[in-house]
Amino acid sequence: MKVLRKIIEIDAELCNGCGNCVPGCAEGALQIVAGKARVVAESYCDGLGACIGDCPTGALRLVEREAAPFDEEAVARRHPAAGDSLSLPRGCPSAHIMILDPAASCAEANRPREILGGKGATHEGEGGRDGEVHAWRGESALTHWPVKIRLVPPHAPFLKGADLLVLADCAALAMPTLHRDLIKGKVALMGCPKFDDVQGYTEKFADIFRIADIRSVTTVIMEVPCCSGLPMIVKKGMAEANRHISGEEAVVGAAGGILRRR
Repeated sequence: MKVLRKIIEIDAELCNGCGNCVPGCAEGALQIVAGKARVVAESYCDGLGACIGDCPTGALRLVEREAAPFDEEAVARRHPAAGDSLSLPRGCPSAHIMILDPAASCAEANRPREILGGKGATHEGEGGRDGEVHAWRGESALTHWPVKIRLVPPHAPFLKGADLLVLADCAALAMPTLHRDLIKGKVALMGCPKFDDVQGYTEKFADIFRIADIRSVTTVIMEVPCCSGLPMIVKKGMAEANRHISGEEAVVGAAGGILRRR
């Protein structure tokens, strides 16, 4: 039986398949199918329209028409944690908070390391002669999931009282000793200040700084100019939250080493 109610309508011609709307739907009503956003079931859409603001092309809108009633129980069966305020939107396959369990300190101290590199590497993770960089192969220091700034909710439990590491995407690939030298002991969030939503990031950090009682913030960028906006985004988020949080900035070179810290 159909009822007259509000529901999302998607203009297929305007939709570019970016997927931004998918994590915005907490009920999981949206999916990308054949390169376009689709409502997978009318009964999953609650007609709230939270996904609309994430669409860069204006392809989504709320309309009032006859549709299957919103089925809250069906959504709950499909996503058991749908009502949990500590969970992320279920539309995204990566949208589930996980607290990871790194090796205990004793096990970590007794675990062998393997140093990758040629001559000149005399200590774990050190660079060799002629500026050669040697990779460090060890356990992951990551303590949580997700890590993308856009996907992490400000109320995520791993943010509470954390030492935050805000990391430019490219720096993660460039630096071979990232886990040992920067991530260890910190909660890492990643993003790109050039291609991602700057205003959205600023608002996200403002919410995090208001809610999470962050202890310190370390911002890590590449030496290229397009990365320089990331520290400004973080600082603007602090200003909007009316918070002053201590921290530092680190600049990573293309060869993988830390060029400077301040």
